[in-house]
Amino acid sequence: RCNFEQLFLISLLLNAAVSFRSSSFWKKLYRQVAVDDTNGATDAPTNTNDIENDLALSRLWRNLLIKYLAVYLLAAMSDWLQGPYVYALYSSYGFLQSDIAVLFVAGFASSMIVGSVIGGMADLGGRRRFVVLFAVVYGLSCLTKHFKSYGILMIGRVLGGIATSLLFSVFEAWLIRAHSDAGLEKYIGRSLAWASYCNSIVAIFTGLLANEASDNSTMVPVIEEILYIGGYLNPFDIALVTLFLCGVGALILWDENYGHDREQFLTTTTTNSHEGSFFGGIRQAFIATIYNRKILLCGIISSLFEGSMYIFVFMWTPALNGDGEEPLPFGVIFSTFMVCCMAGSSLFSILAETHKVEHLGVAVFAVGGVSMACLASSNSQQTAFLSMCCFETMVGAYWPIMGTMKGSIVPESKRAAIYNLYRIPLNFIVLLILLSTFTPTQSFTLNCTMLFIACGLQVLLLVQHDETVVATDIEEDTLEIQDLVERADSSSLAEAQA
Repeated sequence: RCNFEQLFLISLLLNAAVSFRSSSFWKKLYRQVAVDDTNGATDAPTNTNDIENDLALSRLWRNLLIKYLAVYLLAAMSDWLQGPYVYALYSSYGFLQSDIAVLFVAGFASSMIVGSVIGGMADLGGRRRFVVLFAVVYGLSCLTKHFKSYGILMIGRVLGGIATSLLFSVFEAWLIRAHSDAGLEKYIGRSLAWASYCNSIVAIFTGLLANEASDNSTMVPVIEEILYIGGYLNPFDIALVTLFLCGVGALILWDENYGHDREQFLTTTTTNSHEGSFFGGIRQAFIATIYNRKILLCGIISSLFEGSMYIFVFMWTPALNGDGEEPLPFGVIFSTFMVCCMAGSSLFSILAETHKVEHLGVAVFAVGGVSMACLASSNSQQTAFLSMCCFETMVGAYWPIMGTMKGSIVPESKRAAIYNLYRIPLNFIVLLILLSTFTPTQSFTLNCTMLFIACGLQVLLLVQHDETVVATDIEEDTLEIQDLVERADSSSLAEAQA
């Protein structure tokens, strides 16, 4: 049997070492040692103005990062609070497994369908405004959990799917635009690495908090067979508080930003109502995704990796449980996974100093594929768990890598809309797994295949990226999209005439 506690301590020590190596303290120490070894000589810039500018940018970045994390981590906390208890809550209400499966399918289906349009609404209406909307929608979803009514719970799952689409698109879109507006583009990767690292810490803390809250009382009816409180509902009530703080924090700390410059958007809607309309914007985002090879490749790659991640979440428990004779220490296992994610984020920060993120992406997908191959073929619980830890490390590195790539590839004018389009094939993969009867071995074999395909596509994206320079200026992005739309319209017209 695998010694999970021992492996958790080892992962904790390794994470501490990697985190220290990626820290600013290490860099200061390294510079000091380098200066001492060269008798005071250094390659660092000595121009006073350059030093002052670097310090000013660093302070500006830290302020922006703190404002972002203060809001984003509250949103992430609300999501972590709910996740482990949704199935348990439905089951405690007495619903059959088949009924619960339909509820989960409804959630992912709503994320796939509604998410494809809500991102465009955020680009046009304002990302901060839609972060507040996220808090409201997810809060309503939490409230529905108190009702032992299948219809109300179904509404809650649909609302939860919409909120999930916003969580995984609008926050990052706001962050990248805020960096661009402040002239901090070079800090985007570092900010995403910090977000991933802190998210893992929040996940561990939230897991302990939710476990304590759910065990603190039992579910009791307020209105017999209709309304309940306590027990598994306590984590959802805590999530309500964090969502309220998230919405208020966004209103206070964040400035509004859009997919368009506001003046440009108003001009567009005045001069060309079709292209400036909401549905025109969605159409532009779709055409840009289909016709631009880099945008399309980026979306397919992210869907393949994140799809494999969701499959892993569904299947790691039965894979480790085996014959089920001995209970698994789920808290220790989950904490180990989160520590590995933290190590992966720190590893990205170290390697990004000397390697392009596109090259790092190839390595992450390849190592992830090998991990899944080992997991699919393993008959040992310890080997399986080590493979899982390796994959979780790659997950920690993936988020800042993909966030940085999307930040440079996806046009700012349609960022949130395209991010949500990316989630359509992802949700399709999740629905496929939910509706199938795959065994853990079959699921991990599918993961291995998806990750190696993602690795190959990442190589193509790397070659494509090296051949051309991606435009990130809003006006250039808009002209490129308009050109794609015109070409698409010309092709449609030619086909109609033929």
